[in-house]
Amino acid sequence: MSGGFALFLFTLAAAFEWGEFMGWVNVPLVFVSLGIVGVGLLVWWRQDWSYGVDGKDSMHLWEPKSTGTPFQNIDIRKVALWVFLMSEMMVFTSLFSTYMRYRLGIPNCKTVFNSGDWVEGTAVNCFEPASHLIASSWFHLAPGAINTFALIISSFTIVQALRYAKMKDIDENVRRKKVTRYLGTTWFLAVLFLTLKMIEWFLGFPLPEFMHEFNHGDSTIKSLYAEGYLINADHYQHHYYDTHYLESHGGMDQDTALYAMMQEGTHPGGHMMANIQVSATTFYVTTGTHGAHVFGGIVGLTYMTLKAARGGYTPDNAVSIEYFGLYWHFVDLVWVLVFPFFYLY
Repeated sequence: MSGGFALFLFTLAAAFEWGEFMGWVNVPLVFVSLGIVGVGLLVWWRQDWSYGVDGKDSMHLWEPKSTGTPFQNIDIRKVALWVFLMSEMMVFTSLFSTYMRYRLGIPNCKTVFNSGDWVEGTAVNCFEPASHLIASSWFHLAPGAINTFALIISSFTIVQALRYAKMKDIDENVRRKKVTRYLGTTWFLAVLFLTLKMIEWFLGFPLPEFMHEFNHGDSTIKSLYAEGYLINADHYQHHYYDTHYLESHGGMDQDTALYAMMQEGTHPGGHMMANIQVSATTFYVTTGTHGAHVFGGIVGLTYMTLKAARGGYTPDNAVSIEYFGLYWHFVDLVWVLVFPFFYLY
């Protein structure tokens, strides 16, 4: 599976360059790599599928223990999971530090525009944070905010699934239903997360007519794709403002001024083109990497929910849910950091 993941990342990276499709040469290898991962999962799950069902093998549970400091006498699967999570922490730390380095090291597009140090029609290198678009109104921010609550709730539901799986003084049928229900709810919340992410990135959504006035008069919430906020956006049209209009209206903030000019039919003063490839890349790579982890969780939850429906989790093997829960809590924690970094700041 590790080899399949490595091959997938290399071939996917070769298939696209700065958001541009580079041809079909690497596409077959992308699917081959996914097939390798799939075979690994099937072998793993085939060994695990019948365990715990109708008490099968329940008396032969043996968890090998780790030896040596600092993991002595801890279940070796738990040790392996913590080592995996440490490596994952390195991945996301690298992504966050890269974002902060570029965010603080490259001039902000709004700062560059206000300085007047640009030429109309010529792209300037500057940092345009995704939050400039996403946090421009509550409606743009809604998918990310809902996703935050969805993942927080999913941490609760996975703990509830573990709680009922570990209960000893409970009817087996009740246990099966409770564990299935909570694992299924976690699965639903994870799918909701990715669905809203796709809406935010690619689809957008319409607003009822009475809400248009709260969205600067627009009838739809545009996706980031429709806004042109892309990895290959080397001539992105920065949201521009007429500085003379601002001066004549007593220091009105820029977003309010742009909306006011649109309402009055006044043409804003200048068009600044910006190369935002770095800022868009840091956004999509970080949030996309997190989304890939959520997708991996969905794959695991699909299997676990189906197994739970067969009564496959009992106090003897409930620890499997605990191990997955550690991974899922990590995914939730990362999003709690991603949201303010990329959506609010």
